[in-house]
Amino acid sequence: MYMPATQQQWTLDEVERLIDERPGLTPRYELVDGALLVTPAPTGRHQRIILELAFRLGPYITRYRLGEVRLGPAAVRLGADARFEPDLFVIPAIDGRMPRANDPVTRVSLVVEVLSPGSVRHDRFTKRRAIQRYNVRDYWVVDGDAEAFEIWHPDDDRAVLIDDRLTWQPEGAPATFELDVRDFFAAVADEVEEGEGSAASSAIP
Repeated sequence: MYMPATQQQWTLDEVERLIDERPGLTPRYELVDGALLVTPAPTGRHQRIILELAFRLGPYITRYRLGEVRLGPAAVRLGADARFEPDLFVIPAIDGRMPRANDPVTRVSLVVEVLSPGSVRHDRFTKRRAIQRYNVRDYWVVDGDAEAFEIWHPDDDRAVLIDDRLTWQPEGAPATFELDVRDFFAAVADEVEEGEGSAASSAIP
């Protein structure tokens, strides 16, 4: 779950020190408005959703030379005192060229977060408001329980909830990315073992 640290204000140097000292890629540390957000390793379903979305977004981004899809944990530094590690993000191309692999990420055209039991407040409010202030054009919150996408833009006061067909056309794209939301969540669902459904049905009087 997401946990705000007990210290009132954190600096970027302090957060970077925590990252340098952690034994692996988790927990995930993010700095938003002086608050440290700590996230443990993602669940299997969380990972499945993000990987499936990356598989579907990747060919579209590549085909039209729009940039690069990357997965967290990886640093996105939209401001001098902010550090994000989104679940998925898109770095825009530079004159049609893919961004350099090791350059700091200071611009993104899309940020995606998948809700976890303890991350709802931060993904929908704390991080979302900060992302909007940095004028990121598109911010998606994936609600796996509701099987829907919440779409935010910089000036939005309310998300657009999409549970059927999602469309996205970033700046400079000659065509639209389309995602069948129902098909997407069907692709990340657990397969029902043979006989499992009938056994459950037979137990009902």
